Amino acid sequence: MRRKRGPTSLFRGLRFRLTITNAIFLIGLLVALGFFFRGVLSRILETQMREVLEEEWGAAKSYLVIHRRTVDWQWDHTDPEETAAVQRIQLVFFVADAGGRKLASSPVYDSLGRHTPEEIQRVLTKKEQLWQIRTTSDGEPYQVRGGIFIDDNDQTFFVAIGRSLADNRSTLRIFTKDYFSLLPILILSGSLLGWFMSGRAISPVHELAETAGLISSTNLSLRIPRRGSGDELDHLIDTFNNMMERLEQGFRMTRQFSTDVSHELRTPLTAIRGQIEVALFTAQTKEQYREAMLNALEDVERLSRTIRAMLLLSQAESGQLVLQKETFDLCDVAEDFVGQFQIPAEEAHLKISQELTRPAWVEADRVQIDRLISNLLTNSLKYTAAGGTVVVRVRPGEDSVVLEVEDSGSGIEREYLPHIFDRFYRVPGSSKDKQGLGLGLSFVAWIVKAHDGTIDVQSEKGRGTLFHITLPEAAPAVAVIPVAESPAVAD
Repeated sequence: MRRKRGPTSLFRGLRFRLTITNAIFLIGLLVALGFFFRGVLSRILETQMREVLEEEWGAAKSYLVIHRRTVDWQWDHTDPEETAAVQRIQLVFFVADAGGRKLASSPVYDSLGRHTPEEIQRVLTKKEQLWQIRTTSDGEPYQVRGGIFIDDNDQTFFVAIGRSLADNRSTLRIFTKDYFSLLPILILSGSLLGWFMSGRAISPVHELAETAGLISSTNLSLRIPRRGSGDELDHLIDTFNNMMERLEQGFRMTRQFSTDVSHELRTPLTAIRGQIEVALFTAQTKEQYREAMLNALEDVERLSRTIRAMLLLSQAESGQLVLQKETFDLCDVAEDFVGQFQIPAEEAHLKISQELTRPAWVEADRVQIDRLISNLLTNSLKYTAAGGTVVVRVRPGEDSVVLEVEDSGSGIEREYLPHIFDRFYRVPGSSKDKQGLGLGLSFVAWIVKAHDGTIDVQSEKGRGTLFHITLPEAAPAVAVIPVAESPAVAD
């Protein structure tokens, strides 16, 4: 059932904040782009105006004639293009002598204001171009281009022409008005798109929250499917699914532990109760009471061993048992255990031997490796008939060390091999007197896994069993030889 959102959750939600952030960014970006393109358009128009005035300036020098301080224009009156060009120049022009005195000008130019003699003399002296924006009394701007004009008598004059900037300013105003009028529509469209995309982007987060809300101890198998985009949300989904897998495994181990406890403790508790009832209701003599108590004590000891083994294995599988690693030669450990099991093997009329290829360095927890080898040898001796053999092999492999324990015992049928490392599993058909707690090989599997190793079992009914274990190879241990201190020198 989906949880209803409160009245203010919309404005506090991640989707709303992402949309507002995107909208603010979009506003800033579009406003900046508007001013940027307006500046670009202004520079383009200014460049075009200067190019037009340069062309008209060149034309003006070819049509303008100054004779005895009289300004005249000469062109082919039959040519409409030249006529139009001259008329255009004559709309805004100004001519002055070297002293700054006006010789001729158009009415429009007069409305732009006069040039001072100092300004004119500076242009003539430095032989530079004059570019100005001047405004009429009506507020209309004009681009002015001035410079030097030399007549046929090598006399110097100041000539200026101009062109209205009204069209350029009008173009800029129209662009600004149209762009910023369109801006709210762009912002609204971008915000709606951002709202939609934000909703799609955070939908896995909602699915994650809804799935987390549905989780209970009975449905820990819930998983969120990956989106396949390989982004941060997929990483979040993977992390959540991995967490759920660990939780499911933890709950499964807890349930398994509870099941195992109830199953394994039922038999000894029933036996203990039976022995006590026998002692209470049927025993008549002291010997009968003593025998009933001894039987109950044996069952109590069996129960105690089972509980200790289960707790130790549970601590190991839950990560509470920390490995204390050291570097040693696995051949030495195998050799010690072969020696320890010689007497039990002789009593069972078995032959135990070793095949060691030294050195075989490993970095491991010595206590756990001892338990591993001991459990394997105990298992081999238990299921090997008199006259059989047990062989322990240790040899270096490729970046690993190989440990093998092989026996010529009764073997295991193929259908039972996948289950032999399960807790409390006993191969069907085993004689009752050979059955243990069913935890030895579970310890072996955990120890190998905890040391980043692998274990493999090869067995055939009636032809024995081979346990093949590989452990990561370690660098040889370097013995540290203490340096004797130099004797003190007496004064």
